Amino acid sequence: MDKIRRQVERMHAWWHKGRERRTAIRMFFMHRIHYAGILVALMVLFSGFAWFGIYQPPAFFPVRTIITIPEGVTLNEAAHILKDEQVIHSTIAFRVIAPRVNSSSTSVIAGDYYFDEPLTIDAVARRVTSGVFGLEPIKVTIPEGATTYQMADIFADTYERFDKDMFMLLAVEKEGYLFPDTYLFPPNVTTTEIINTLERTFYERLRTIEDRVAEFGRPVHEVVTMASLLEKEANDFEERREIAGVLWHRIDIGMPLQVDAVFGFIEKTETFSPLLSDLEVDSLYNTYKYGGLPPGPIGSPSLEALTAAVTPDETDALFYLHGRDGVLRLAVTYDEHLANRRKYLD
Repeated sequence: MDKIRRQVERMHAWWHKGRERRTAIRMFFMHRIHYAGILVALMVLFSGFAWFGIYQPPAFFPVRTIITIPEGVTLNEAAHILKDEQVIHSTIAFRVIAPRVNSSSTSVIAGDYYFDEPLTIDAVARRVTSGVFGLEPIKVTIPEGATTYQMADIFADTYERFDKDMFMLLAVEKEGYLFPDTYLFPPNVTTTEIINTLERTFYERLRTIEDRVAEFGRPVHEVVTMASLLEKEANDFEERREIAGVLWHRIDIGMPLQVDAVFGFIEKTETFSPLLSDLEVDSLYNTYKYGGLPPGPIGSPSLEALTAAVTPDETDALFYLHGRDGVLRLAVTYDEHLANRRKYLD
């Protein structure tokens, strides 16, 4: 019995030792799995940080903004410029990535860089080490009849480096001589370049009708000023020629032009319907108060309006109006004009 008991005791001891070993092994692997889980979680967190905190564009990436890399800057200096401008998150990451995305260049290329959308850090590095400036021309349209202050707003909304105050200072004597058209300028175009282009385009267009202007016999400034009135007063070429005939006739006999369109220019608004009190405003552009043409154009006339100004219809009419139906009606006498008002407007 003692022998059997001792065998049983040894079996129990063996079993307990085995269980302890199994528990130890299980605990060992559980700890390993636990640490592995922590490690995986840390790797995921690090990857997420690297993805969103380094690789992806910053939240306030300067879209449609020009970033200048000056001549002679090092890769490190360029990295700090890009970080300060919120183009990249990390200067260290940029210095590591830049040589790898463009093995043929270990330095940045100076110049103006334009970003029309947010870019990842490797895309930024590839562009600045390859000199891909992104300065594709941007289209801008200046509508016919636009004033210089309206142009200034359009350009300021389109080009980052456009200086509105400088434009108005340079354009103050060029009202009417900056041609309305569709233009293509690079994002880093200067204010001076814009004005020079619009003015050059005006004279190029004017040269196409210079024979007609010369034949008409009036100074170019008067022609441009009249054309700016016609641009506002009618929408098609034939109506502009009819109205030109009326207005030149009024000037010839010393009768005030009484053109309402000037008040939009005086008040700097796109549309303006004058009240009786407005007709007394003391401005040289007030064609009710002062005779003859205004001192200058009230906007930028189209080539069609310029052509109409020098090819007016011959007429005895002194009055005109557009009825509710949009049709232009002329009158020789004031009584006829009043009758047209009662019939087509009142």
